Amino acid sequence: MAKVWALGCGLVGEFVIRKLLAAGHEVGIVDLTIPSELISHQGTDSRIGDVFEILEEIIEEQNHNSDKDSNCGIGDVSLFINLLPGGIGSKVRHILLKQGNTVIDLAFTEQNPSIEEDTAVANGGRLIWDIGIAPGFSNLLIAHAQRQFGHLAMGTVKVGGNPQNPDGEWSYMAPFSPADVIAEYTRPARIIRGGRVTEVPAITDKHLIQVGGKGEMEAFLTDGLRSLLTTINANELLEYTVRWPGHIDRFVSLRDSGGLDEAKLLQEWKMKAEIPEFTWMEVIATSLGGDTMRWTVEDEGGDDGSSMARTTGLVTTCCALMFIDRPTLLPPGVHPPEALPANEASEIMEYLKQNGVHISGPAIK
Repeated sequence: MAKVWALGCGLVGEFVIRKLLAAGHEVGIVDLTIPSELISHQGTDSRIGDVFEILEEIIEEQNHNSDKDSNCGIGDVSLFINLLPGGIGSKVRHILLKQGNTVIDLAFTEQNPSIEEDTAVANGGRLIWDIGIAPGFSNLLIAHAQRQFGHLAMGTVKVGGNPQNPDGEWSYMAPFSPADVIAEYTRPARIIRGGRVTEVPAITDKHLIQVGGKGEMEAFLTDGLRSLLTTINANELLEYTVRWPGHIDRFVSLRDSGGLDEAKLLQEWKMKAEIPEFTWMEVIATSLGGDTMRWTVEDEGGDDGSSMARTTGLVTTCCALMFIDRPTLLPPGVHPPEALPANEASEIMEYLKQNGVHISGPAIK
C-alpha cells in the first residue's frame, strides 16, 4: 500500500481519489472543501485549507520523517497528483519538484511545465504532465502512429465532453474550471502547418462533423496539442474541440459584445448529475504514403462518475498506479505523456477498456 497525495478534489479529483482508495491505497486529500464521505473514510488523510500552507506542513513532515516509504509515499519520495485549477496548479510544481517528489500533473496551464526541468533533475524529482484524456491519451495514440509510420503527413484530434442532447442554450456543462475553458476558447491555437508550428486564432476552422450515435456537431480549433508540437514530426497536426451547434457562436457573441460574465458562466455551465452526458474523441493519423490509423473513444459515464471525469480520471489513475508499482518508470525530469514507453501506453488503453470506455482502433505496441 502506498500513500498518494491528491491536490484538488473536484469532479476529476474525487473520481481519482475513489479509484485509488478502491485499489487499496491511502490518499491524502488537500482542498478548500472535501466531501464528508471522503473525510470519514479510513483510507484518507484530509487536509482542508490553503494548499500552499498545507504543502508546507506536508514538506515539514517529509523532512522530519526518515521512513517516508511507510508514511508519505513510494520509495523515498512522495507521489503527488496535481488536480488544481491551472492558475494555482502551476505554482505548486516547483515546490514539489524541489523536494524530489514525483508529480502526476493535470493542472492545465498555458505555461509549459518543462521550465521546471532543471529543478526536477537537480533534486531527483519526476513530473509527467497533461496526463488526462486529451491532452494525454490522445498523445499516446499520435505517438504510436509516429512509431509505426515515421513522419506523419497529417494528424488530427477531435474531442469533447457534452450533454447527450442540446438544450437550446449553452448545451454544455464544464467538468473543469470554467476559467480554464474560457482560456482555451480565447488563447491562440498552436498547430503544425506546412511542417512548422504556427499560431491561428482560437475557435477558427469551425465545421460540422458527424459524431456516431449523436448526429451533427461542430468542431473548431483550440490550443490542445501542447507537447505534441515539439515531439511529433508532421506536415500538419491539428486539435479541435467538439461542441453542439450554437454553443461557440453564443460564446463569441457575448465575448464580442463585452457581456461575458465568468461568474455567471460558472453557474450556467455547472455539471448537473441528472443530465446525461458523453465524451467522444477521434484521433486520425496519416502517413506520408497514405496509410491511416483511426481511433474513436466513447464513454457515457457511469455510477462512478461523469464521462469526462471518468475518461480523464482513468488515465490519471492508471498512471498513478504505474508509478506506485514502478517509481523509476521515467528518469528524473519533466515529461510529456508521449514519453511513456509503448508497454505503459498499452496498459493505459487496456485500463480504460476494462473500466467500460469504448475504444475502437489499432492496439498500441
